[in-house]
Amino acid sequence: MAETTHGFIPLQHTPLDSSTALERAREFYQLLDRRRTVREFSDRPVARELIELILKTASTAPSGANKQPWTFCVVSNPEVKAKIREAAEKEEYENYHGRMSDEWLKDLEKFGTDWHKPFLTTAPYLIVVFKKAYDRNAAGEKEKNYYVNESVGLASGNLISAIHNAGLVTVTHTPSPMNFLQKVLDRPDNERPFLLLPVGYPAEDAQVPKISRKGLEEISVWYE
Repeated sequence: MAETTHGFIPLQHTPLDSSTALERAREFYQLLDRRRTVREFSDRPVARELIELILKTASTAPSGANKQPWTFCVVSNPEVKAKIREAAEKEEYENYHGRMSDEWLKDLEKFGTDWHKPFLTTAPYLIVVFKKAYDRNAAGEKEKNYYVNESVGLASGNLISAIHNAGLVTVTHTPSPMNFLQKVLDRPDNERPFLLLPVGYPAEDAQVPKISRKGLEEISVWYE
């Protein structure tokens, strides 16, 4: 093990017997297999404490040199949500009317999407994930972050799983370009928008596309 000046603490780890491990792995898979992207939201309130715990769960993700190069901006203010929706729909209109290739539009047909994004104002919360290209110390000097995209991607995966585990739904919204989020939320220059997640309960009549996930044999290669 490489030497360190920061020291170590004992690992807190509880070993599981094989049957318990298998049961827990199966239950966790079944839980996440029920996760679906939802675009039809209820305006039913969500407790702030629930969102806070979800964010804490997201922040347990590993990151390069433990820099934790992410900021989660949580928006519930109706006026700010309206500004985000207006800017997002402007970009999405351009995407659907010229930026996207015919092949891309064809692939999106089965999802029934267009440039209208009402979930941005209906969902009680918007969580905007920002990646921090670098940090600044107390003296204002730049400090480098490592594997930023990978780290923030891992945290975002935790975030989406935590949302589902809490009985809430979301949709991964990535209007391109997303620079308007930095302006609307007045974020510093070292932060870049990475992902926008509306969070809440599904509408009572919400529907989702009829799709299937690839089987294990399609996503894995085993070397035994």
